[in-house]
Amino acid sequence: QVQLVESGGGLVQAGGSLRLSCLASGRTFSNYPMGWFRQAPGKEREFVAAISRSGTSTYYTNSVKGRFTISRDNAKNTVYLQMNSLKPEDTAIYYCAAPYSSTYSTPRTGPGYHYWGQGTQVTVSS
Repeated sequence: QVQLVESGGGLVQAGGSLRLSCLASGRTFSNYPMGWFRQAPGKEREFVAAISRSGTSTYYTNSVKGRFTISRDNAKNTVYLQMNSLKPEDTAIYYCAAPYSSTYSTPRTGPGYHYWGQGTQVTVSS
């Protein structure tokens, strides 16, 4: 059974940094692209970043480009989200996600993903 467990969230001041981690288990990690999403209070879940199976291709929503970096370590079954220059509007619960099937494309919308972690809270104070 596929399991995704996020960690690394917390409270940080504006301009600060956090690194989120997502540990995957239950299948061959390197066969699947991975994504990060977030949901702020009262808002719909939104795409943040995604990374291809090998890690050579990455994708970001416009609001985080240049500030966030997604990466993966296939030997450790872990995907990361390095978040720099954090802003109060980045406050949300962050989720990592994995698709149901092995695919060479990298989904950038929620329906492209089937497995979700429990989420980790990121709060950025002004």
